[in-house]
Amino acid sequence: MQHWHVYRKWNERLFHELYAAYRSGRAGSNPADFWAKGEVMFFDHYVIPLAKKLKNCGVFGVSSDEYLNYAISNRQEWIEKGDTIVADMVSKLSDQFEASSTDTEAESE
Repeated sequence: MQHWHVYRKWNERLFHELYAAYRSGRAGSNPADFWAKGEVMFFDHYVIPLAKKLKNCGVFGVSSDEYLNYAISNRQEWIEKGDTIVADMVSKLSDQFEASSTDTEAESE
């Protein structure tokens, strides 16, 4: 229920945390395998229904319309760009992990 750029910033940080756990052996599955589809499902089953309920109860006044519009718009962005976004995040993080492991190997020699 945030603007796309704000949502993406926090989404990428969560992905980074889960991907780091996977790469270090602390998580059993690679989040890249399910992230794009999972985000769409998250919007469908949690975010959009919540935004609709907030709109219906009127607790946030006219802001509720904005929240619902952001949720619907962000969902559409994931449908259109999700696979590319995930591939970009994986590429960026893989480069960071490779550089980090190279630095660690050089220090141990």
